[in-house]
Amino acid sequence: MNLPQPSNGQPLDRIDGPAKVTGTARYAGEYPAPGLLHGSVVGSPIARGSVRAIDCSAALAVPGVIAVLHHQNRPPMAGDDAPYQDADAADGQPFRPLFNDQVLYSGQPLALVVAQTLELARYAGTLVRIEIDEQPHQTDLLCAFDQAHDAPVELPKPRGDFASAYAQAPFKVDATYSTPVEHHNPMEPHASTVIYQDDGSLLVHDKTQGTQNSQDYLVQVFNLPKDRVRVRAAYVGGAFGSGLRPQYQLVLATMAALNLKRSVRVSLTRQQMFTFGYRPRTVQRLRLAADAQGRLQAIHHEAIAQTSRFEDFTEHVVEWSGMLYRCDNVAMAYKLVPLDVYTPLDMRAPGAALGLIGLECAMDELARQVGMDPLALRRVNFTDINGNEGKPYSSKALLACYDQGAAVFGWHRREARPRCRCEGHELIGWGMAGGAWEAMQMKASARARLDSEGHLWVGSATTDIGTGTYTVMTQIAADAASMAVSDVTFELGDSALPTAPLQGGSFTVSSVGSAVRQVCQLLRGALVKAAKAQYPALAGEAPERFVVREGKLWVGDSGYALDTILQGHALEVKVDAEPSARRQGFATATHSAVFVEVRVDEALGTVRVTRVVSAIAAGRVINPKTARSQILGGVVWGLGMALQEHTQTDHGLGRFMNHNLAEYHMPVNADIGDIEVIFVDEPDDIVNELGSKGVGEIGIIGVAAAVANAVQHATGRRMRDFPLTVDKLLAD
Repeated sequence: MNLPQPSNGQPLDRIDGPAKVTGTARYAGEYPAPGLLHGSVVGSPIARGSVRAIDCSAALAVPGVIAVLHHQNRPPMAGDDAPYQDADAADGQPFRPLFNDQVLYSGQPLALVVAQTLELARYAGTLVRIEIDEQPHQTDLLCAFDQAHDAPVELPKPRGDFASAYAQAPFKVDATYSTPVEHHNPMEPHASTVIYQDDGSLLVHDKTQGTQNSQDYLVQVFNLPKDRVRVRAAYVGGAFGSGLRPQYQLVLATMAALNLKRSVRVSLTRQQMFTFGYRPRTVQRLRLAADAQGRLQAIHHEAIAQTSRFEDFTEHVVEWSGMLYRCDNVAMAYKLVPLDVYTPLDMRAPGAALGLIGLECAMDELARQVGMDPLALRRVNFTDINGNEGKPYSSKALLACYDQGAAVFGWHRREARPRCRCEGHELIGWGMAGGAWEAMQMKASARARLDSEGHLWVGSATTDIGTGTYTVMTQIAADAASMAVSDVTFELGDSALPTAPLQGGSFTVSSVGSAVRQVCQLLRGALVKAAKAQYPALAGEAPERFVVREGKLWVGDSGYALDTILQGHALEVKVDAEPSARRQGFATATHSAVFVEVRVDEALGTVRVTRVVSAIAAGRVINPKTARSQILGGVVWGLGMALQEHTQTDHGLGRFMNHNLAEYHMPVNADIGDIEVIFVDEPDDIVNELGSKGVGEIGIIGVAAAVANAVQHATGRRMRDFPLTVDKLLAD
């Protein structure tokens, strides 16, 4: 029998695709349960104060309304901060829903109406009367710089002497860039269905990026036995970081289920999706200096970002300026301003998506100062060492990204002079930017079970947030077990499965994938050993010749029944995988080069992005089809960061105003031109045993800066306040 063709590296269709397009895939807010009740959240209309009184009488008088829960009548919850800490918590005191009378931000849940139908619950919610003693609030970052304090993050130590090097260099840039609040807007809003079972245990279907994180949270907050709480997330309709922390609908649904001993679902409205984490507003100052050859002499990157008054949310915003390019004199600073808002939350490529806007726009401004092509400046300053860590990269094919991306884009035809190309009423500009994201690996576990009919079941508690985890894990398992993809089922999204880290940071393939590979190799080895013990003639056969197919273990053209080898039992193994010690001497990262063409109508103030080429160095790509989809999505989001996305706040009210999909603008099909994705060859046997670095984050990084650089090339105007909207382009 022929050996199965390796599936790793092949553009396999999504395993979960048919379930999603036929509607058989169930999401957190779609699971049925007998007698299911529905909860509707009543939020605070003010940003700061204390609740004086809650009148629920009118709501409770509505037929079909079962209860109204608030801080005065909720079931017992943990009183200390520690139980509310989750795997992605920021420093400080975590938010505790319905805990006391304090109002900390606009939109904060103050009550939960539970009724027989969702419509009844929402209607009754309008009848709840809450009296609040309002207090002065501050939600404007720009008006509260005097309250800034150092972020609780350990920045790389300064190297060299920035002040002297900057003062002596002949070419300098000193520029400030600002980015707005942005909100996650996944297609699936957050929801939790808590099924109260006959024995009093809870089966929870939650919109989450970590079922075990949600499970631990509920166990701690409500003091429940861990074996009485099971959390599942079979399908997630996008999350992008919004599901890393347990959101308040999970607590409220569980609170109601425990109080009423009934199954309860709480689904957030689109407007309520704006009442928890978001990408924070930042102001970044970049000071760069270079010599006449364009070699960087000094870099100083400082950022000020907003956070809540109860938690100090920090991101790696400034560190990228110390690792992407060669420079001997580097200093960084990062401060937080506490405001009367909810705590920010990781959003796709947290920190890097913001920090690389500042760095890569400043690099273009420096290129103009020196009189160099922007790509040439970046080549001159290439480094294969992470200056922050003083370690060489395990691999860094950024130069190949520059070469291949520029060739496909046609960068050699770019004229340096701004406003040099015009077609009709549109100015045409070309811009580019580089990108980087850390290639991490976390501890993870996996279990594999081969039944006597030749089907392999592999499981880990990770989730699939739309990235293709079902598919790539199936591919990894099939190759490691030497089986066909059709004979493998990968199970995920269940807290009862072996331990997995949160799905985020582009480390799922490297972490869980390594565990899956190891467990399937171990299972295959055990199977071969058992076969050789029963059939002495196989003793000299090389392990790689054994193939599982059609209920048999094949060696060449000879097949041996699995039922006989396994003696009627299934073969099951489990492994705990962790990063190799080989990684310790190296820095690991993905890299990118993004090239963009824009067309700007100065009379109308409109910007169209007509072409994008994104060249990616991400090690070994397990599935080019799903990986390309990740880059396409990242590029589209990057275009939104550049031109549209901006959660607007009425600071007088302390409230987000455009909390819907009609007014929170993001790119649609008509906004997107041609996007070409290139995966450069980047062998790496150090980063992990798969050689894979992950692609979820790197696609968005650098895109917004490349657009801004292209707009400058088209118009001659440098815009530093993002997004680059019509009003700013029309301003003098």
